[in-house]
Amino acid sequence: MYNIQTLNKISEIGTDIFDKSKYAISDAPENPDAIMVRSAKMHDMTFGDNLLCIARAGAGVNNIPVERCAQEGICVFNTPGANANAVKELAICAILLASRKITEAAAWAASLKGTPDAPKTVEGGKAKFAGPEIKGKTLGIIGLGAIGGQIANAAVALGMKVIGYDPYLSVGAALHLNPKVTVVTDINDIYKNSDYISIHMPYTPQTKNTIDAEQIAMMKDGVRLINLARGELINSQAVVDAIAAGKVAKYVTDFADDIVLGVEDIIVLPHLGASTPESEDNCAVMAAEEIIDYIENGNIKNSVNLPNASMNAVGTKICVIHKNVPTTIASITTAVGNEGINIENMVNASKKEFAYTMLDVVGDIPASVEGKINAVDGVIRVRIIK
Repeated sequence: MYNIQTLNKISEIGTDIFDKSKYAISDAPENPDAIMVRSAKMHDMTFGDNLLCIARAGAGVNNIPVERCAQEGICVFNTPGANANAVKELAICAILLASRKITEAAAWAASLKGTPDAPKTVEGGKAKFAGPEIKGKTLGIIGLGAIGGQIANAAVALGMKVIGYDPYLSVGAALHLNPKVTVVTDINDIYKNSDYISIHMPYTPQTKNTIDAEQIAMMKDGVRLINLARGELINSQAVVDAIAAGKVAKYVTDFADDIVLGVEDIIVLPHLGASTPESEDNCAVMAAEEIIDYIENGNIKNSVNLPNASMNAVGTKICVIHKNVPTTIASITTAVGNEGINIENMVNASKKEFAYTMLDVVGDIPASVEGKINAVDGVIRVRIIK
């Protein structure tokens, strides 16, 4: 029986996927084999020896100690694309909110309750909430992955001109883009030519403050900024200063901090990006499927700290997480061969400093083989899946 721990409320449509004869789902198992998490902070957690994997029901993994997990042989998954439609819809909403002063107008109209002639007052005061249409304007998108690509296509359908930047744009993602989307190779083209800029990239130490005072200075006067990805990607103080100077007309962010809260022309949303029942269901299902395939088959898909790899084995799988260094694979296969085991098939993949090797072997496996592989320099974890 495998124990699955849920650190947050996970949609039942996801947890129901687990075969209850094989898996026990609980929010407090003693030594879990897998963890499903949404936003719970895990950096200070100590992980038990049984923990094989962590699945984040969402895209960002800032709440998980990804590097430490790799060092401990724990595979970390996310669920890319599962919440893409939810974020796409909110991004389109944010673009409109940045244009038409909708929130301010609604708040002002609500403030007229109880006044003697509200309809007449509304007609007389609505001019101060006028804002531009988005049709014909240029939307710059930084990051054209599962979310950014959908936003690009939706914006084209709404009549916007769209330019996008993504140095890691995959062939698959490119093929899904509307042909009217212009992909640029210089991020400065986004800053210089956009009326609206929406950022959709992961947060890392390297991407912190991707938009700062220097980048804002390149932008058109009256530019409108959207950040539904991660708060740290845009320097809050730089935006506040630019709004005060009239450089930035509007900023819509899904991330509250004390710098942006309560500032005129900044709309702060309470992290609503993936807050739809459909998105939560999609993320939970994908996370559950990733855990099951890894535990039962050793296959890795959508890992953020280990390479993706899969194998349809004819016999028993020997799965090894190890450092990506020379001679390690040869040492692993030698250790197996010295035990009289024939390797039918092998898959190896690497991701930065870590690698994953899957061996398909037929016949009896001596109990000593796991220890022999573990003794190889650079090996982090060994699993034998029959």
